[in-house]
Amino acid sequence: AVFTFAWWGFTTWPFPWNLVAGIAAPALAILLWALFVSPKAVIPVHPFIRAVVELLVFAAATVAWWTMDQVWIGLAFAVVAVVSGVLVGRERLR
Repeated sequence: AVFTFAWWGFTTWPFPWNLVAGIAAPALAILLWALFVSPKAVIPVHPFIRAVVELLVFAAATVAWWTMDQVWIGLAFAVVAVVSGVLVGRERLR
């Protein structure tokens, strides 16, 4: 997802906004992940909130691929993200 946000930011926006979006978008994703989703999250939250934040990050990455006219890559990314999320989520609930 981080690569997706960087690629989206650097390729979708005109200069100088591409520099801002190419750095800020992945930084925001990393920040959200570190705060809420990481195994050593800074802010421990309920597993439901953790899943919602994870879903939002992956959904935003999917939409980023779609806005770059890469619908099939976005769809593949979404499928992999959902399968990964279900498998990891089931493991966390044990």
